[in-house]
Amino acid sequence: MAASRTLVIDPVTRIEGHLRIQANTTANADGTYTISRASSSSTMVRGIELIMKGRDPREAWAFAQRICGVCTVVHGVTSARAVENALGITVPSNAEMIRNLMIASQYMHDHVMHFYLLHMLDWVDVTSAIKADPAKAATLQASMSTYANNTASYFTGVKSKLTTFINSGQLGIFAKGYWGHSAYKLSPEQNLVLMAHYLECLSWSRSIVKLHTIFGGKDPHPSVVVGGMPCAISSSGGGTGKISTGTAVNSASLKMVSDLITTMRNFVDQVYLPDAIMMCKAYTDAAKSGGTDWSTIGESVGNYLCYGEFPSTNINDPASFLIPRGVIIGRDLSKIYPIDVTNTSEFQEFVAHSWYDYKTASKNAGLHPWSGETTFNYTGPAPGYTTLPDNAESYSWIKSPRWRGRAMEVGPLAHVLMMYAKGNTTAKTLVQQCFGKIGWTVDANLTRFHSTLGRTLARAIETKLIGDGMVGWYNKLMSNINGGDVSVFNNAKWAPTTWPASAKGFGFTEAPRGALGHWVVIDNQKISNYQCVVASQWNAGPRDAAGVAGPYEAGLQGHPIANFDQPIEVLRTIHSFDPCIGCAVHLTDPDGQASVTVDFNDFA
Repeated sequence: MAASRTLVIDPVTRIEGHLRIQANTTANADGTYTISRASSSSTMVRGIELIMKGRDPREAWAFAQRICGVCTVVHGVTSARAVENALGITVPSNAEMIRNLMIASQYMHDHVMHFYLLHMLDWVDVTSAIKADPAKAATLQASMSTYANNTASYFTGVKSKLTTFINSGQLGIFAKGYWGHSAYKLSPEQNLVLMAHYLECLSWSRSIVKLHTIFGGKDPHPSVVVGGMPCAISSSGGGTGKISTGTAVNSASLKMVSDLITTMRNFVDQVYLPDAIMMCKAYTDAAKSGGTDWSTIGESVGNYLCYGEFPSTNINDPASFLIPRGVIIGRDLSKIYPIDVTNTSEFQEFVAHSWYDYKTASKNAGLHPWSGETTFNYTGPAPGYTTLPDNAESYSWIKSPRWRGRAMEVGPLAHVLMMYAKGNTTAKTLVQQCFGKIGWTVDANLTRFHSTLGRTLARAIETKLIGDGMVGWYNKLMSNINGGDVSVFNNAKWAPTTWPASAKGFGFTEAPRGALGHWVVIDNQKISNYQCVVASQWNAGPRDAAGVAGPYEAGLQGHPIANFDQPIEVLRTIHSFDPCIGCAVHLTDPDGQASVTVDFNDFA
């Protein structure tokens, strides 16, 4: 029997940011390994909270957007909502609908890009695709949807491109893949279809970001404003109707928004969702002949949290949200627990195993974000360490958020489970249809969902539901405009002289990766404290003071590893969360050592 070994993946690639996964493994008699304990470590540090201190709260959104180069819209809107909540500002209906459309557009872009460009290669063998029969691939595509690119000649062209690329010996971004690994189970034709859509996704993604530029002026980092949106609406058509010749959103640009929504929805309906179903079915069927059943492993903590998102009225009306608010405990979909983000004992952040200290509390204590601290205290370990952190060590730049002391999974799976549990009939029907096509049993708690494959399917289902929701939000925006309402900004409390001496606010969204919250404290018209609890913080955080593992760490527990030197199984589960560790800033030299030391208090 092989000896037990410590597995280290550093960095985990095809994610945003820097993540290190380390695991103890137990050797099995057949030469495989099983993970007995894992640690999730962010090697990047975020200092945005300290940069915020002393600033005008109306400009916080611009700094918050720079937390990440991917989730720019959601951070900007969340920040604006936090200040609006603190100051009692209600934004106009048009601004709510525009924010819905911008956040939804980010979902569509982010989820499709993640599936094809970041996660799919964990399931698709690129080199197998060049062995496919293009005619069979065309028949397969035609059986999945009415998508136009379903001819043998089309797939012959894709196969030729891939063959030339692979035979050149210069695989580029595919160079480090585990091609030929026993864990790959798709047929050559399935691989070819998915690789064709991988290539199509690249051009599709370039077009749909135009929606952000129409309403926000640019992308990434489109503009937002406390009190609404900065995009004036012209009800008369805006002169020539060309977006580039004026600053107002006019009839031509609104027509473009409608066309972009159609483009997004068509790709999701005809390509992304069918592909996700095909992949889940193929791996489920493969498990029947002795393979790993990826719909039964990879469950994290069994608890799910949502703040809610996409109001049909306004953000202060949770009953109108497409994604409902609440908490699910222990997989039980029969009961949804309410949440209170202002309750200091309900939401807390722990730093027991993080490279931070608390000045006002013990390192083992939990602090509510309004009282939260960002005090750096890097204590090691040295670069290249191979010993798994023990129960007393700090090992990550991520804090450990908890709801009533419990670790929570956030993200697409939480969203879809919450919609299902809350009785959204459209969501329930779609989930049941997808389960039926794959061959999964629909039981009371949707057991198959609580897994690596389930998380991947939930993301595709959510994309379909949000894409369809965009039609309603767009129609409401157009109804308002056609009725003479072109307001996008409420300036009633824009002047600091109208503010209270002290105020606290909470802003939230359901980002593509899950629950995102910003807590702000305003004193004497300036920010005195600002804390961000990002989605990947909930999922990727280290153990808390009680030793409770977060979702990444819990999700890897018991994982099989067929080939220790090619741990594709770990990547499948970690990528199923769509990690975004880029909510941080760092400077290192080529050897991984710090090259610059920054006192973030200098920015205050």
